[in-house]
Amino acid sequence: MLFADSMSLLWLSYYGLSLIVLVAVYFAFAFLPRLPRLVLTWCIGGAMWAPAPFRLPLIEEGEFYTGWAPSAMVAAVGVMENNLAALRNGLLCVLLGVLIGAAVGVALWWRGRYKATAAPQEEEHPANDPDDTRRREPVIG
Repeated sequence: MLFADSMSLLWLSYYGLSLIVLVAVYFAFAFLPRLPRLVLTWCIGGAMWAPAPFRLPLIEEGEFYTGWAPSAMVAAVGVMENNLAALRNGLLCVLLGVLIGAAVGVALWWRGRYKATAAPQEEEHPANDPDDTRRREPVIG
């Protein structure tokens, strides 16, 4: 259950905020064509959503706290603590997330491209067709 100070609430909040960031990134790349926009957006999403394992020493000698965190955070903490093992694990998980995100972006582009070419073409009317001068009601669907 989601209680205060719970890890599931923390992860749920993180993923909720990252969805807002992902939508903002997609709109920020509006000047790009669809393929690079989708690939870059999903690469960033993959980097945000990739988890990585970590291990922190506790105050007691020989005891550690282990868990999962966003891989970018694990890599950042590894840099700040000069911990090469944490940095390596974090960066490898970030790289894997970016590659999976790029694959998702290309798949979404390919799927959308296929739908656009497979859509039936509307019949063209001659320029002097009287039906073209009539008012047309908008159609949903």
